Amino acid sequence: MDSKRKDIAKEPSEVYETSSKIDVNIENHPLFAKVIEKSKKDLKEGKGIPHEVVMRNLKEKYPFLK
Repeated sequence: MDSKRKDIAKEPSEVYETSSKIDVNIENHPLFAKVIEKSKKDLKEGKGIPHEVVMRNLKEKYPFLK
């Protein structure tokens, strides 16, 4: 077998500089407050689903989660 195979994928020799410029704290995101307020409004209007109902539906759909 030829020792210099041409079909071998090689990583580029460049050095990748990575720096985290993304704010990972979701509470600082400008839409976070809007989403929370909408959720609270929906809950007050009765649009939410009680936890017990959600858990019952999950257990019926995925019985292995019991």
